[in-house]
Amino acid sequence: MGQAWGFGRFGGPEVQEFFDRPDPGPGPGEVLIRVAVAGVNPLDHLLRAGLVPGLDGGRPFPRVLGMEAAGTVLALGADVDGLAVGDAVFGFALTGGGTYAETTVLSAANTARIPAGLSATVAATLPVAGTTAVDALDQLGLPAGATILVNGVGGGVGLAVARLAPSRQLRVIGTGSAAKREQAEAIGVRFVDYTAEDVVTAARGLVPDGFDGIVDLVGGPSLRAVAPLARDRSAVIAVGDQSVAELGGRSVERRLDRENLARSAQLALEGVLAPVITAIHPLSDAPAALATVENGHASGKVVIKVT
Repeated sequence: MGQAWGFGRFGGPEVQEFFDRPDPGPGPGEVLIRVAVAGVNPLDHLLRAGLVPGLDGGRPFPRVLGMEAAGTVLALGADVDGLAVGDAVFGFALTGGGTYAETTVLSAANTARIPAGLSATVAATLPVAGTTAVDALDQLGLPAGATILVNGVGGGVGLAVARLAPSRQLRVIGTGSAAKREQAEAIGVRFVDYTAEDVVTAARGLVPDGFDGIVDLVGGPSLRAVAPLARDRSAVIAVGDQSVAELGGRSVERRLDRENLARSAQLALEGVLAPVITAIHPLSDAPAALATVENGHASGKVVIKVT
């Protein structure tokens, strides 16, 4: 038996609970891992609320929270190639296994080995934030010297984009609340505080000719406000708001395969994609870890250290 944290029905924080469960058995195309570190993401509370039914895996309640983790392989399901028992790995629980637990199953096709020299803590931040940053900048494909606006730069994905951009010789302007300024400016972002000034006016003042690309992490009215700042609307990439197509922009094209995970891990090992980890919680403090992200107060990446 091992401890897990999840939810007994769809709803808000009131449905969350700790519970004990037997180690899950890996099905075909899955690996069972002992979780070392789990990443915390906004998607976690959306799944708990029942807003993303396509990703819940159809497992019975109670369901375990979490989508990404790093740990050690304990067992392999059928039809798993390229991984072995004892491997240090990181990846996605795309089949509904959940990662806020002592053990869990990951989708083998979306799991990669952790390279020597990279910590499990860093690796656990890469499946969501790290690969999203790589995907967004690859999709933009901007030349050296271009300027991008990261709308909502203070979160895990926004800071990952800002970390990665200089390696491609891109200049970054980022928007966020006052609480996110310090972390963003520490990695070289020219920061626009939406609580203190009009974002559109301030951004136009910094880049009068318009931005070469925009990566949006906010969506809604904020996305609609900043989209006209792009010189070419097709260079507006949204991470989450599908309505960006109505504005002439595009949703980020996600690549969750092992090859892209390994690429992100190598970039992290080289320090190019170093995550900004601002909080490490024990599993017993998982409620506070998710609450920080759900309430929008997290700056950078929050993780849960399980073992």
